[in-house]
Amino acid sequence: MTVFRIKSIEQSIRDTEAPEHRLRKDLSALDLTVFGIGVIIGTGIFVLTGRVARDLAGPAVALSFVAAGIVCALAALCYAEFASTVPVAGSAYTFAFATLGEFPAWIIGWDLTLELMLAAAVVAVGWSGYLTSLLSSMGLTLPAAIAGEGATFNLPAALVVLLLTAILVSGVKLSSRFNLVIVAIKLTVVLLVIVAGLFFIKAANYSPFIPPSKATPAVEGLAAPLIQVLFGISPVAFGVLGIFSAAAIVFFAYIGFDVVATAAEETRNPRRDLPIGIIASLAICTLLYVAVSLVVVGMQPYSQLSEAAPLADAFKAVGQTWAATLISIGALAGLTTVVMILMMGQSRVMFAMSRDHLLPAGLAKVHPKFGTPYRITIMVGVVVAILAGLVPLSTIAELVNIGTLFAFVIVSIAVVILRRTRPDLPRSFRTPLVPLVPILSVLACLYLMVNLPVETWLRFVIWMIIGIVVYATYSYRHSRLARRPLDTP
Repeated sequence: MTVFRIKSIEQSIRDTEAPEHRLRKDLSALDLTVFGIGVIIGTGIFVLTGRVARDLAGPAVALSFVAAGIVCALAALCYAEFASTVPVAGSAYTFAFATLGEFPAWIIGWDLTLELMLAAAVVAVGWSGYLTSLLSSMGLTLPAAIAGEGATFNLPAALVVLLLTAILVSGVKLSSRFNLVIVAIKLTVVLLVIVAGLFFIKAANYSPFIPPSKATPAVEGLAAPLIQVLFGISPVAFGVLGIFSAAAIVFFAYIGFDVVATAAEETRNPRRDLPIGIIASLAICTLLYVAVSLVVVGMQPYSQLSEAAPLADAFKAVGQTWAATLISIGALAGLTTVVMILMMGQSRVMFAMSRDHLLPAGLAKVHPKFGTPYRITIMVGVVVAILAGLVPLSTIAELVNIGTLFAFVIVSIAVVILRRTRPDLPRSFRTPLVPLVPILSVLACLYLMVNLPVETWLRFVIWMIIGIVVYATYSYRHSRLARRPLDTP
C-alpha cells in the first residue's frame, strides 16, 4: 500500500545536505545534555509536584517520579540507538518513516505536534503562575483577567513565548548559550530547594507515606483513570493505584529528553553526542526530581500544597519568604528554557515534515543568515502564544502525556523493526537486550497511558481523527514520495 511507502535512511541523510535545507552544526555533547536538562527540569518539578501529591499520591509522589523515570529510561535507550543511527531532524517522525512507512510517520508527526506545542503552552502558563507569585511577594498584583489559571487571556505567558521565538530564529548557537546560563541558574535553585528544605522537614508529614485509597473529586466521572474504568474498579486516588495515576501525570516532568533527538542535524558528531545527551540529561534529572519531591512533601502536609507554585509556597508556609522569592526567580528562569526548547523541537519536527512535503514545502525554508527554519519557528511561536494565552494548564497537561507516550511506543517498536530490516547499518549506540528492552518499554508506556483519565483519551482520539483527515486531503497527494520512485537502501 502506498500509504506505507518507506523513505530510506540514505535519502533522509542526503536531504540534510541540500543547500536550501541545511542546518548549522553547532552543538556538542555538552550542549545537548544542557538542552536536555534545560527542557526536562521545568513544569513537572516547579508546578505539577504539588498538584499530584495533593490530589493523587500524597508523600509517595517520589515513587511516582521513580516509576515515570523507569519508563523514560527504557524509551531513552531506544531513542539513543535511533538518534545515533539516523541523525536527522524530526525525531520519532523520521524514525517511523524509515521503518513503518509514510502514514505511520505522519501520525507520529501529528502526535508530536500535539505533544510539543501543547507542552510549550502548558509550561508558559506555569511560567506566568510563578511570575504572578513573585510579583505578589513584592507587593505587586497582576489583574486576574490577564494572568493566572482563570485569566481571560494570559498575557505574560503569551509574551514570553513571542520573546523566545525571536531568540530561536536568531540561531541555535545563541539559543544554546542562552540555555546554558539559564540552566545554571535553574540547577542552583533546585539544589537550594533540596539543601535549604532539609532544615524544615517534619517527619510527621511523611505519615502515612502512601495514604489509603479513597474516592475524591479529582477522579470522578471522565477524570477517572481509564484502567480503573475498564476493569470496573471504583475510581480512587492515593494508595498504590494513586501512585501510578500520579506517575502518568508527572510523566510530563520528563518530557524533553526526546527533544534532544530533534537537534540531530545541528550536532557536530551526532553518532556519539546524541546518546550522551539523551541518557545523561535523563539520569541527572531523575535524581533531582526524587530529591525535590521528598523535600517538598516533608516541608508541608501534602493536602496543603499549592498547585500554582508549590515549591515557593512551601517555603512561604515555613516563614522563609527569601527562599520563596529565589525559587520563583529560578523557576521563571527554568521554565523559560523549557518553553524555548520545546518550541525548537516542534519547529524541527515540522521542518522535517515540510521537507517531505507532507506539510507545505515553503515552510521548510532555512534563513540564509541564521541557518534556522525561521518560517516554521515563527508560525509555531504564534500558535503557542495563542494557546498559552487562552488554555488553562490543567486542561492540557494530560493530553501532552498521552501524545508523548504514544511516540515512545512507536520508537520502541521501530528499533526492533530496523534491527531486522537493516542489520547492515552502523550503530554507534545499540539498545541492550533487544527485543526485551523495547518490549518492556512498549508495555510500560501502555500501562501509563491507561492510567490517564478517560477524557484525555477522548481528546487524543479526536486529535488523531483530525490528523487522518488532513493526511487524506493534503499530505498523501503532496508527498515527495508520491511524485517520484521510492529510494532504495
